[in-house]
Amino acid sequence: MTDHSPPAIGAARLSWGGPADMSWWEALMWRAEGDLRTRSSGVLVEILDRAPEWERLRAAHDRLTLRVPRLRERVIEPLLPLVPPAWSPDPHFDLDYHLQRIRVPGDGSNSELFEIAAAAAARPFDSNRPPWEATLVTGLRDGRAGYLLKLHHSLTDGLGLVQLLNLTHGRGPEREEPDSSPLPPPRPVETPISLLAGRLPGVLAGAAGSAARGAVRTLGRVVADPVGTAVDTVRFGASLRRVLTPPDVARSPVLNNDGTGYRLIAHDVPLEQLKAAGRAAGGTVNDAFLAALLGAFRRFHEHHDVFVDQIPIGMPVSLRTDNDPMGGNRFAGARFAVPVGDPDPRVRIAAIRAAVATARTEPAIGFLDLIAPVLGRLPRALLIEIAGSMTTVSDLQASNLAGIGRSLYLAGSRVLRVYPMGPRPGVAAMVTMLSYEGTCCVGINANPDVIDDEKVFAAYLRDGFDEVLDLARGL
Repeated sequence: MTDHSPPAIGAARLSWGGPADMSWWEALMWRAEGDLRTRSSGVLVEILDRAPEWERLRAAHDRLTLRVPRLRERVIEPLLPLVPPAWSPDPHFDLDYHLQRIRVPGDGSNSELFEIAAAAAARPFDSNRPPWEATLVTGLRDGRAGYLLKLHHSLTDGLGLVQLLNLTHGRGPEREEPDSSPLPPPRPVETPISLLAGRLPGVLAGAAGSAARGAVRTLGRVVADPVGTAVDTVRFGASLRRVLTPPDVARSPVLNNDGTGYRLIAHDVPLEQLKAAGRAAGGTVNDAFLAALLGAFRRFHEHHDVFVDQIPIGMPVSLRTDNDPMGGNRFAGARFAVPVGDPDPRVRIAAIRAAVATARTEPAIGFLDLIAPVLGRLPRALLIEIAGSMTTVSDLQASNLAGIGRSLYLAGSRVLRVYPMGPRPGVAAMVTMLSYEGTCCVGINANPDVIDDEKVFAAYLRDGFDEVLDLARGL
């Protein structure tokens, strides 16, 4: 992290994360953290060209956690779950707890770094502290270093994470002038009692007012356009049934998720080649990414002498608009069946393109925003069971994050690669791709009980991407 803030960047840092109150969707992720099926912590792995000076790195984190106030706030739960949790300044914030350093004990390979990242992902957060941790890992080969940033999903989604990286990383190796603009006064410190007492009257009044306004709007629509209103209602109901119904395909017998471990597998792909491959088959870079992933898992199934035509996967769909605050969460989950058994990458790309397009245009795609206030008020054990049942209908999850359009520097050290290790809720593997400096950095958070031979699977992953990249070469 490097503290350099023109006015626009300074204002964005101060506002990153949005309002103090969590959305009910974020409350669900926070309250369901206690179960491995619904745990939503992720780790970002940066590989640096060299280890930054420790004191410079620590000072930068100290300044930037002041400039991004959300990073010094913890989650306060109300006395009763009638209102969502809220972010409140941590009166005992300890930077030395959140930022630590270690040295790899062995040969300094990336594999060692990824093992440390997997161990970090497996550890639950201390709910009494801000839910993030950072670790500088030194002793990698060729003088390189690693930087691990672990965040709870209630802080931000993938697009918000990319925003945070742009706001907190420098643009060059030189030391930059610190921001001298005045800091805003911190928000009041909340307690479970004050949070409930302060929010509940407004929630009750708002709910009553919202219901009345909704009834008036609905009545007005019915009077003005009774046929159109009926058609819209039927269309939304049909969409809701489709969104709630799991894909009509059996789960893979080899992609079970009984294990509790984590394994990070990384792969690099040239961005322009992957884009060209997608275009060659009439698709996008995201379609090519998913088709390559399915090619790898086709080989994985064949390795186990299992042959399946389709598997169910999940994919986040961004609902973010230009008016949404930076950080926070604005996404919905889509689920659909994809062809894993077809050896032709063109066929896979066409099927994926159609499935993704259909999922994105479902009127009920954001249905969780509607039911989250009800789910969020349930007892925690019941909430976890419901959320767990929703996460365990897919074999894989995949996400393509927005790219980072510039070089990043961390306290003077240049970032060479950025591998996202997304949360793995109830699936055999979570695969996340982030493009950086012309390279698609693919990070797979896999269940090591399923993908038990990392080298073998890495070869399948390489072959899966190669057969998609061959589309752009006319092979």
